[in-house]
Amino acid sequence: MAVPKRKMSRSNTRSRRAQWKTAAVHLVACSNKACRQPKPQHVACPTCGQYDGRQVVQPA
Repeated sequence: MAVPKRKMSRSNTRSRRAQWKTAAVHLVACSNKACRQPKPQHVACPTCGQYDGRQVVQPA
């Protein structure tokens, strides 16, 4: 396993960590024609409980 020869400076560490960013969740309209609420991609709709035209969970 590779081991660093010297301690990484605080500024180098912080510069590297500054590149870690999060992206906003991409929302799409629900495929259910009666619902059409925004929901995350590839996730069952939290409003109507459907995914890909099938009822997969009970709506909240």
